[in-house]
Parts: sequence; structure tokens; C-alpha cells
Amino acid sequence: MHGEPNDSSRNNAIDRPEHDFPDDSRTTRTHAGESIADTRNWPGIILFGVGLALVALTLTAAGYGFAGWAVIGGIACALCLATGAVLVIAEHRRVKNQEGLGLSEPRGH
Repeated sequence: MHGEPNDSSRNNAIDRPEHDFPDDSRTTRTHAGESIADTRNWPGIILFGVGLALVALTLTAAGYGFAGWAVIGGIACALCLATGAVLVIAEHRRVKNQEGLGLSEPRGH
């Protein structure tokens, strides 16, 4: 019943280039998707996400009157957000330096 896909069903699938990164066939930007495709960015992105979750937890703790937990959550939140941002910026700077460009270079992003 589920025979092999024919050519028409293959054409309906999303066109995906044969190579993974960078996807030059669908973008003109030099670093489109760099933050996700470059796995060295993942620790920074994850820490930043944890920091955002800690904002919610800290506000919840403060709202219910748990001042001690709110202070601990606030400190952890600030550390995660700051460390995550520094890691992402440092990796982006490393990639730009490999190309001989500055962070404020108008080409790319």
C-alpha cells in the first residue's frame, strides 16, 4: 500500500541543499543561522535560556513571599544571562576574527 515515493511526492518536500552550513543557495547573508549551526554557541544559548527561565522562577518566588529564594534566583539569573551573552558574543567575535572582520562590520549580520 505504501509503495516507494514517486517523483511528484519528492518535489513537494522542502528543497534542502546537499550541504549543511552555510546555506548559500537560499540566503545572501554571510552568517545566516550561525548561532544555531555553530555548536560552540550552544552553551551560551542554553545558559541564556536558563537565565530567562530563572527570571520567571524568581518572580514567582518573590510573588509568593519567599524572599530568600528570590535573592538566590536573582543572583543565578543574572549569572546565567551574563555568562550566556558573553559566550555567544565571544564565539561570534572568534568567527569574525577568523575572517578578518570586526563585530561592527556592516557585511553579514
